[in-house]
Amino acid sequence: MITGINHITFSVRNLRQSIEFYRDLLGMKLHVFWETGAYLTAGNTWLCLSLGQPEPSNDYTHVAFSISEGELLELRTKLNQIGAVEWKQNTSEGDSIYLLDPNGHRLEVHSGTLATRLAELEHAPYKGLVWC
Repeated sequence: MITGINHITFSVRNLRQSIEFYRDLLGMKLHVFWETGAYLTAGNTWLCLSLGQPEPSNDYTHVAFSISEGELLELRTKLNQIGAVEWKQNTSEGDSIYLLDPNGHRLEVHSGTLATRLAELEHAPYKGLVWC
């Protein structure tokens, strides 16, 4: 049976620029890099950057990373300073920033948890919501 997400891989055009984005801006730990890739972590989440020709989706598909509320405010300031592109405004529980990485991949940085989301749904359920 599946026990969790093992790793996330993003295709990137410019490895150095992508490492700088994920390490220096988002604060991930860089473990190793080579000519065509890199491994970073955010907590227990393993991220692989792989040199290629990314073709990001334009739908709601995205990867959300966790962050504390205080660090989210700091990140928002940094993103505003560099003119980062936000692809969506947050309308759900918990504070979020929806941004594009240098390759156009859709990311979310979110300060909530599944528990806080479920608690919010008890008060304001989505249309057609079914509890299991």
